[in-house]
Amino acid sequence: MEEVIKLLKESEAMLEGHFLLSSGRHGDRYFQCAKLLQYPDRAAAALKGVADRLRADIQAGRLGIDAIVGPAMGGIIVAYELGRQLGLPAFFTERDDTGAMTLRRGFELSPGQRILIAEDVVTTTKSSGESAKVLESLGAKVVALACIVDRRAEGVSAPWPLYPAAKVDVANWESTDCELCKKGIPAIKPGSRKF
Repeated sequence: MEEVIKLLKESEAMLEGHFLLSSGRHGDRYFQCAKLLQYPDRAAAALKGVADRLRADIQAGRLGIDAIVGPAMGGIIVAYELGRQLGLPAFFTERDDTGAMTLRRGFELSPGQRILIAEDVVTTTKSSGESAKVLESLGAKVVALACIVDRRAEGVSAPWPLYPAAKVDVANWESTDCELCKKGIPAIKPGSRKF
């Protein structure tokens, strides 16, 4: 995991300040994983440990995966890279014009298909949960979640087994409890999700 943090820093993908996160929470660090993922060799290196752990669990019979789905935008390249390393199909969910997560572009699921959801950063599992709802409504079964950075606060659980490349303990708060807001430090919103 230290190697992944090093790759994030080398890529200038770990920012410090006061950020409004896609989850709606506030944080003192923001992970712009697209800065790391722009380098295919760094993406491969950052996700190799995740792919190795997934492969080991598949081979041991603890996990079965038929396809990998990444919620757009941050999960697209992560899903692709994990799919490449594991030899599995990878595709993505995306938001429609109303902001609802959907599966389109001709991607199809089979009933009972076992899905690994892949994200760049996990804070609350909100995007993963939205994707899971769509996938499960189409008959798929979400079996695990993988990510580059697990930045969940203490007490925030994931509804599936979680395979992070790095677990990073950073401050994040509900907007009403934000220590940086209390200090009058303005928040910036670097993510892509509209509120």
